Amino acid sequence: MTRATSAARPTAQSIEAIEKVALELFRERGFEETPVEDIAAAAGISRRTFFRYFGSKNDILFGNFELLLDDLEQSLASAPDDRPMFDVIADATMQFNRVHTDGQVAHRERMELILHTPALRANAALRNAEWLAVVARYAARRMRRPVDELGPQLVGHIALGAASAAYEQWLRDESSDLDELVHRAFRMAQSLTEDG
Repeated sequence: MTRATSAARPTAQSIEAIEKVALELFRERGFEETPVEDIAAAAGISRRTFFRYFGSKNDILFGNFELLLDDLEQSLASAPDDRPMFDVIADATMQFNRVHTDGQVAHRERMELILHTPALRANAALRNAEWLAVVARYAARRMRRPVDELGPQLVGHIALGAASAAYEQWLRDESSDLDELVHRAFRMAQSLTEDG
């Protein structure tokens, strides 16, 4: 990598700083009512610099998604094969989600926006498809099947459904524990696949 390339690449810390400012503005004004110019000004950057970090305002809440996907893939690849597949995916899902770096309140706000803001649904669907593809590749390796076969694809879809159901429950009940809900949802998924 050349020096110029590394200087032009946004850092994770810069991305997180802009996300934090944006979340505060979204909390105060709402997502739709907060223009990019206001986010850039509050973050102390130009509009042009903002677009070096994010393709659009809709991308802010997904942060450094490619890096998170790489970490997910590595986490799944390094898990021992003697553990139940859905237990591994549940653990990887909790590592993937950002509650540990955001804190409970900020993570809840982020997920509320992602799951319930119409303007973000298309972005979320694209990101979900990328996440599902990583899980399906892991399942294909574990099942010793091609990734495009029904079994690995079904595991990916079940995993996405389990994670989504756990998140929706967590958002409905502020007293609930996300880690417990995610692991319970994946245990239920595992039992359903064993019964079938």
